[in-house]
Amino acid sequence: MPTAVDIFIPCFVDQLFPQTALNMVKVLEAVGCEVHYNANQTCCGQPAYNAGYKEQSCEVARKFLTDFPTEQERYIVSPSASCIGMVRNTYADLFEGTSDAGRYHGVQRRAFELTEFLVDVLGITSIPQARLTGKYTYHDSCSALRECGIREAPRQLLDAVPGLERLEMAETETCCGFGGTFAVKFEAISVAMAEQKVEHALATGADYLISTDTSCLMHLDAYIRREKKPLKTLHVADVLASGW
Repeated sequence: MPTAVDIFIPCFVDQLFPQTALNMVKVLEAVGCEVHYNANQTCCGQPAYNAGYKEQSCEVARKFLTDFPTEQERYIVSPSASCIGMVRNTYADLFEGTSDAGRYHGVQRRAFELTEFLVDVLGITSIPQARLTGKYTYHDSCSALRECGIREAPRQLLDAVPGLERLEMAETETCCGFGGTFAVKFEAISVAMAEQKVEHALATGADYLISTDTSCLMHLDAYIRREKKPLKTLHVADVLASGW
């Protein structure tokens, strides 16, 4: 019997990187999942929360609980550790001690970022169809590493792709400088952090800079393009769906 999953497509992916969402579906279906998509879904509430609008964030988050009802008991899988971190951790601040606590707990234990779902839930450490030739370095996003404890899962999946070789960069666990509104409020610091991250990546000789979060990749890619650096950014889902 196939594993039933609901997919949550974050704002960034929906508006700017829809192919990454499609690639995630491609990978999930390839490993035997029955994929469900609720077209009414919107945002997890993170942008409003990070900007200090807790009440408004709570309204959006409450809709998330409605869009992914506990009684369905399907896994919730997303190509964003940032949004999953919001649901798992920050929802406690929004809903603990309220009438929505039960619904929050139900959603919390079912929400997973794509790579941890594949590796830690399904026990899948490779996508046999995937093919990509080149050298890559990996960026640990703050949300994946610090909020969700994700480090080995994406590396396991990427290392299993034929033709792909990993080269770890210096300070891989250091923030890229995006941080949502941080990049707007503190532009100079944000750009300097992106520069440092990209220079560390280039020093490895890698062709690709890969991560679990499109927000980090968007920020880094903007710097790479502006400075015309010889490096390509890719989301993990795009790599796992490549070559087939």
